[in-house]
Amino acid sequence: MEKNVALIALFAALIAVLGLIPKITLGFGVPITAQSLGIMLAGAVLGSKRGALAVLLFLLLVAVGLPLLAGGRGGLGVFFGPTGGFLFSWPVAAWLIGFIVEKWRQPPLAVSVFVASILGGIVLSYAMGIVGLSLALGKSLTESTSLMLVFIPGDLIKAAVAGALTSALAKARPSSVLSRA
Repeated sequence: MEKNVALIALFAALIAVLGLIPKITLGFGVPITAQSLGIMLAGAVLGSKRGALAVLLFLLLVAVGLPLLAGGRGGLGVFFGPTGGFLFSWPVAAWLIGFIVEKWRQPPLAVSVFVASILGGIVLSYAMGIVGLSLALGKSLTESTSLMLVFIPGDLIKAAVAGALTSALAKARPSSVLSRA
Protein backbone atom coordinates (compact mmCIF):
# COMPACT_ATOMS: atom_id res chain seq x y z
CA MET A 1 0.00 0.00 0.00
CA GLU A 2 2.67 2.52 1.03
CA LYS A 3 4.77 1.59 -1.99
CA ASN A 4 1.83 2.25 -4.31
CA VAL A 5 1.15 5.65 -2.75
CA ALA A 6 4.83 6.58 -3.05
CA LEU A 7 4.98 5.51 -6.72
CA ILE A 8 1.77 7.38 -7.57
CA ALA A 9 3.18 10.53 -5.93
CA LEU A 10 6.55 10.01 -7.65
CA PHE A 11 4.96 9.86 -11.10
CA ALA A 12 2.73 12.87 -10.36
CA ALA A 13 5.96 14.69 -9.49
CA LEU A 14 7.62 13.42 -12.69
CA ILE A 15 4.78 14.85 -14.77
CA ALA A 16 5.18 18.16 -12.92
CA VAL A 17 8.96 18.21 -13.49
CA LEU A 18 8.45 17.56 -17.20
CA GLY A 19 6.42 20.78 -17.20
CA LEU A 20 9.60 22.69 -16.36
CA ILE A 21 11.01 21.95 -19.79
CA PRO A 22 10.25 25.12 -21.75
CA LYS A 23 7.07 24.90 -23.77
CA ILE A 24 6.52 26.09 -27.30
CA THR A 25 3.07 27.64 -27.61
CA LEU A 26 1.51 27.71 -31.03
CA GLY A 27 -0.78 30.51 -32.18
CA PHE A 28 -4.00 28.75 -31.19
CA GLY A 29 -3.10 28.22 -27.52
CA VAL A 30 -1.99 24.58 -27.36
CA PRO A 31 1.65 24.21 -26.29
CA ILE A 32 4.18 21.57 -27.22
CA THR A 33 5.32 20.16 -23.87
CA ALA A 34 7.13 17.14 -22.45
CA GLN A 35 4.32 16.38 -19.99
CA SER A 36 2.56 14.00 -22.36
CA LEU A 37 5.68 11.81 -22.10
CA GLY A 38 5.02 11.64 -18.35
CA ILE A 39 1.47 10.45 -19.03
CA MET A 40 2.80 7.70 -21.30
CA LEU A 41 5.41 6.64 -18.75
CA ALA A 42 2.92 6.63 -15.87
CA GLY A 43 0.69 4.13 -17.64
CA ALA A 44 3.53 2.05 -19.07
CA VAL A 45 5.52 1.73 -15.84
CA LEU A 46 2.85 1.83 -13.13
CA GLY A 47 0.09 0.00 -14.99
CA SER A 48 -3.47 1.05 -15.64
CA LYS A 49 -4.78 1.77 -12.13
CA ARG A 50 -1.70 3.34 -10.55
CA GLY A 51 -0.87 5.25 -13.75
CA ALA A 52 -4.34 6.80 -13.89
CA LEU A 53 -4.18 7.63 -10.17
CA ALA A 54 -0.82 9.37 -10.62
CA VAL A 55 -2.28 11.54 -13.37
CA LEU A 56 -5.42 12.26 -11.33
CA LEU A 57 -3.22 13.35 -8.40
CA PHE A 58 -1.27 15.64 -10.71
CA LEU A 59 -4.49 17.13 -12.14
CA LEU A 60 -5.92 17.62 -8.65
CA LEU A 61 -2.85 19.66 -7.75
CA VAL A 62 -3.27 21.70 -10.94
CA ALA A 63 -6.98 22.22 -10.19
CA VAL A 64 -6.29 23.63 -6.72
CA GLY A 65 -4.03 26.21 -8.34
CA LEU A 66 -0.51 24.86 -8.27
CA PRO A 67 1.31 26.11 -11.40
CA LEU A 68 2.44 22.66 -12.52
CA LEU A 69 1.50 22.73 -16.19
CA ALA A 70 4.11 23.78 -18.72
CA GLY A 71 4.65 27.52 -18.54
CA GLY A 72 3.54 27.68 -14.90
CA ARG A 73 -0.16 27.34 -15.54
CA GLY A 74 -2.64 26.00 -13.00
CA GLY A 75 -6.11 26.51 -11.57
CA LEU A 76 -9.56 25.46 -12.71
CA GLY A 77 -9.48 27.78 -15.72
CA VAL A 78 -6.99 25.62 -17.61
CA PHE A 79 -9.57 22.82 -17.75
CA PHE A 80 -11.89 25.05 -19.77
CA GLY A 81 -9.38 26.54 -22.21
CA PRO A 82 -7.93 25.19 -25.45
CA THR A 83 -5.99 22.44 -23.62
CA GLY A 84 -8.90 21.31 -21.43
CA GLY A 85 -9.84 18.29 -23.54
CA PHE A 86 -6.26 17.06 -23.38
CA LEU A 87 -6.15 17.46 -19.60
CA PHE A 88 -9.37 15.50 -19.21
CA SER A 89 -7.95 12.79 -21.49
CA TRP A 90 -4.74 12.26 -19.53
CA PRO A 91 -5.99 9.91 -16.79
CA VAL A 92 -7.91 7.85 -19.35
CA ALA A 93 -4.85 7.77 -21.61
CA ALA A 94 -2.59 6.59 -18.77
CA TRP A 95 -5.14 3.92 -17.88
CA LEU A 96 -5.41 2.71 -21.49
CA ILE A 97 -1.63 2.65 -21.96
CA GLY A 98 -1.22 0.65 -18.75
CA PHE A 99 -4.03 -1.72 -19.67
CA ILE A 100 -2.54 -2.47 -23.09
CA VAL A 101 0.95 -3.04 -21.66
CA GLU A 102 -0.48 -5.28 -18.91
CA LYS A 103 -2.45 -7.44 -21.34
CA TRP A 104 -0.32 -7.42 -24.52
CA ARG A 105 2.78 -9.36 -23.54
CA GLN A 106 3.62 -10.95 -26.89
CA PRO A 107 5.89 -8.33 -28.47
CA PRO A 108 8.99 -6.93 -26.77
CA LEU A 109 8.13 -4.43 -24.04
CA ALA A 110 9.42 -1.45 -26.04
CA VAL A 111 7.05 -2.32 -28.90
CA SER A 112 3.98 -2.80 -26.71
CA VAL A 113 4.68 0.49 -24.88
CA PHE A 114 5.21 2.31 -28.20
CA VAL A 115 1.91 1.01 -29.63
CA ALA A 116 0.05 1.58 -26.34
CA SER A 117 1.40 5.14 -26.18
CA ILE A 118 0.19 5.79 -29.71
CA LEU A 119 -3.29 4.43 -28.94
CA GLY A 120 -3.67 6.06 -25.52
CA GLY A 121 -1.29 9.00 -25.58
CA ILE A 122 -2.00 10.12 -29.14
CA VAL A 123 -5.24 8.68 -30.59
CA LEU A 124 -7.34 8.88 -27.41
CA SER A 125 -5.81 12.14 -26.19
CA TYR A 126 -6.20 13.79 -29.57
CA ALA A 127 -9.82 12.63 -29.87
CA MET A 128 -10.73 14.25 -26.54
CA GLY A 129 -8.34 17.17 -27.02
CA ILE A 130 -9.68 18.09 -30.44
CA VAL A 131 -13.24 18.16 -29.11
CA GLY A 132 -12.12 20.44 -26.26
CA LEU A 133 -10.14 22.64 -28.63
CA SER A 134 -13.12 22.92 -30.96
CA LEU A 135 -15.41 23.94 -28.10
CA ALA A 136 -12.91 26.42 -26.61
CA LEU A 137 -12.05 28.12 -29.90
CA GLY A 138 -15.43 27.84 -31.61
CA LYS A 139 -13.89 26.01 -34.56
CA SER A 140 -15.22 22.98 -36.40
CA LEU A 141 -13.84 19.55 -35.59
CA THR A 142 -12.16 19.50 -39.01
CA GLU A 143 -10.45 22.85 -38.38
CA SER A 144 -9.36 21.76 -34.90
CA THR A 145 -8.04 18.46 -36.23
CA SER A 146 -5.96 20.25 -38.86
CA LEU A 147 -4.47 22.48 -36.15
CA MET A 148 -3.33 19.41 -34.24
CA LEU A 149 -1.45 17.75 -37.10
CA VAL A 150 1.73 19.67 -36.24
CA PHE A 151 1.97 17.80 -32.92
CA ILE A 152 1.96 14.25 -34.31
CA PRO A 153 5.70 13.88 -35.15
CA GLY A 154 6.76 15.04 -31.67
CA ASP A 155 4.24 12.79 -29.97
CA LEU A 156 5.44 9.81 -32.00
CA ILE A 157 8.96 10.56 -30.76
CA LYS A 158 7.64 10.72 -27.18
CA ALA A 159 5.95 7.34 -27.67
CA ALA A 160 9.25 5.85 -28.88
CA VAL A 161 11.10 7.40 -25.92
CA ALA A 162 8.49 5.97 -23.52
CA GLY A 163 9.01 2.53 -25.06
CA ALA A 164 12.80 2.77 -24.84
CA LEU A 165 12.80 4.09 -21.25
CA THR A 166 10.31 1.51 -20.01
CA SER A 167 12.26 -1.29 -21.68
CA ALA A 168 15.55 -0.04 -20.21
CA LEU A 169 13.97 0.19 -16.76
CA ALA A 170 12.63 -3.36 -17.09
CA LYS A 171 16.11 -4.64 -17.97
CA ALA A 172 17.79 -2.75 -15.14
CA ARG A 173 15.12 -3.38 -12.46
CA PRO A 174 12.44 -5.80 -13.71
CA SER A 175 10.32 -5.44 -10.57
CA SER A 176 10.04 -1.68 -11.16
CA VAL A 177 7.80 -2.05 -14.20
CA LEU A 178 4.56 -2.78 -12.38
CA SER A 179 2.55 -3.04 -15.60
CA ARG A 180 4.40 -6.30 -16.22
CA ALA A 181 4.48 -7.57 -12.62
